Amino acid sequence: MNYLLIGGSSHLMDRMIIKLKKEGHRVYLLTGEQFRKSKYEKTFERYDFSYDSDELGDIFESVRPDVTVYFGAYDSVFNWKDEERTAVKYISSLMNIMMSYSMVKKGRFIYLSSEEVYGHGSREAITEDIMTSADSFKGMTLAQAENICTNYRENWGLDIFVLRLDHLYNIPSKLSDLTHICGQMCLSALSNKYILADRNSEFSMIYEDDAVEFIYKVASAEDVKHHIYNITSGKGLTEYELGEFIKEQCPDEVRLTAIDKTGKKCVLSGERFFSEFGMTARNNWTEDVGKMCSQMIKREKYFTSGIEEKVPFYKRVFDANMWVVRALIPFLENVVCFIPFFMLNNRAVGSEYFGKIDFFLFYVLIFAIVYGQQQAIFSAILAVLGYIFRQMYTRTGFDVMLDYSTYIWIAQLFIVGLVVGYMRDQIKMLRQESKETSEHLNRQIGEIKDINNSNIRVKDVLENQVINQQDSIGKIYSITSMLDKYTPEEVGFYAVEMISKLFKSGDVALYNVHGDYARMFSATSEKARELGNSVKYKEMKDMYDDLKEHRVFINRSLDARYPLMANAIYEQDDMKMIVMVWGITWERMTLGQANILTVICYLIQNATLRATRYMAALEEERYTEDTQVLKPQAFSSLVYAFYDAGRKNLTDCVILRTDVVADNMKDYYEKLKSNLRQSDYMGFMNDGYLYILLVNTKKEEVTIVTDRLKKAGISGCHVENLKV
Repeated sequence: MNYLLIGGSSHLMDRMIIKLKKEGHRVYLLTGEQFRKSKYEKTFERYDFSYDSDELGDIFESVRPDVTVYFGAYDSVFNWKDEERTAVKYISSLMNIMMSYSMVKKGRFIYLSSEEVYGHGSREAITEDIMTSADSFKGMTLAQAENICTNYRENWGLDIFVLRLDHLYNIPSKLSDLTHICGQMCLSALSNKYILADRNSEFSMIYEDDAVEFIYKVASAEDVKHHIYNITSGKGLTEYELGEFIKEQCPDEVRLTAIDKTGKKCVLSGERFFSEFGMTARNNWTEDVGKMCSQMIKREKYFTSGIEEKVPFYKRVFDANMWVVRALIPFLENVVCFIPFFMLNNRAVGSEYFGKIDFFLFYVLIFAIVYGQQQAIFSAILAVLGYIFRQMYTRTGFDVMLDYSTYIWIAQLFIVGLVVGYMRDQIKMLRQESKETSEHLNRQIGEIKDINNSNIRVKDVLENQVINQQDSIGKIYSITSMLDKYTPEEVGFYAVEMISKLFKSGDVALYNVHGDYARMFSATSEKARELGNSVKYKEMKDMYDDLKEHRVFINRSLDARYPLMANAIYEQDDMKMIVMVWGITWERMTLGQANILTVICYLIQNATLRATRYMAALEEERYTEDTQVLKPQAFSSLVYAFYDAGRKNLTDCVILRTDVVADNMKDYYEKLKSNLRQSDYMGFMNDGYLYILLVNTKKEEVTIVTDRLKKAGISGCHVENLKV
């Protein structure tokens, strides 16, 4: 097959060329550089043209490639220092390449993208169907390039595929290879003696050799089901874990400094590729990063200063020709071993006991068994030369060559040597394939065990649900339906008790949403109050991203800054309440429990909406005219509800008595509203004075409110036990 590779000089490009040549394909190369002569692995044909050249169409027409691989995100022609200018050049170059390819309308086109199109990351493993969310200029450009490929595929009916390589890394041989996080961390450790690592940033990586194998698998497959694939190991690790490992590899003392940024999880899911092609990553990142560190430590001066250490001439010659020595060793062994066998054969001639033993045949068999077919042929040639030389002791060379028994012996020698050598090579190949298959199956067994453990946890939860019948929808409805008889405020108090009971958790909090802030309404424990009375919930990014999409937030990373589960209660599209739950065991943090929380929140929403509508219908009877000040009966009922909740440790509240009466209430109403929170309540009692109910306020905090009211000309005092 004809392969056309498009891209600048890089380690990945060289590995791809070697792989294709090894598989017996004809490789063509378009460098994208008209004048600069970079070093590449040798290819069948090389075209040094820029991507905006008019000759691109002629190149495609001349090559007519069966597969075209454009290195895209890993094309070293683009250095991305001036991102805006590079982005324009990159997109225009891709368009010219795609136009040239589409004119030929032959073969498969593969575009290599990267994980940078998901710069914002995601809480879960990122599948191919999730929309891109780049946070850099390069990432947005790569995402746009993916869209261009998709448009050409759909509109022109072309065989175009996008492969996203997830944090590609390699063992660097020069400074330009240090483009990945592993190399940059190791370089920081060598040059600065410290490493900065984010505890909260999680990602996965793919080794270069694995990436090449995956790309070739897609390129050579007869039938490919999807047009976008993630090329990844699928195994996540944090920056801090990587930093710790690199620190251990360094011989000198290196300081590892943890930085707690907001962090992001960018782990691409490879399930689509693994399930379709039956391949997983073979390389282990610990072994590869260990080799990388060892290589960089050996050449520390070069990587830290950029100055290559001068190697003596004799050493350079020796290193350059070591492959020749290694290749010649089996031949030298063959020649050396030939001498004793030649001597044994000479001594055996004419012997009564050893005359019929063919030592040359033994010699050929030994090397066929040890080294295989190649050395079997070489040893057979030496044996033939030795045999002819020995026969010439008593006969002329002409007589030996005319003797048909000589040719029969030679044929016997070569046949036995070639057959045994071939069998040895085949057995070695089968053992290697068996070893690779075994390693692959062992990895799959490990993955199946993980899946099985997860399934067992879900099964146990479902068994408990069936046995106890405490999580059934009927049970949930029977409990939540009791909320229908309460006022909106009472619904909030009894709702946290109900959730605590259903989730078997003593730590539940309910927050009312007011603009950008969520203010605590009720909580069942001190643990549930740890976020404080007022929370700027939009800054809790991981949780807010789920809540605004009407999803249940599950804190699978067990981040201490978030509750273990949370869900929002909406009124149409407006977020009104947030339910937060702590104290849940890891086994119960499942999709089933998330669905139960969703059902509970819908039922709470219905109860609250019913109570709110009922109270709205009675608004004239509950409130003083044109104000939000409750009449005595309504206020007494509200205070009783809060006192009852306070006795159950669901909330803290304080009552203030003011000197405002009904006659002068309108004069002070606006001042009262501006100095109180939205969550506080005002109302008259039977004694004629205006009272204020301060929600989620402790006694020691009363003076703050009374001082504020005093400045507004309103006097107020704390009432310990108000009779209602």
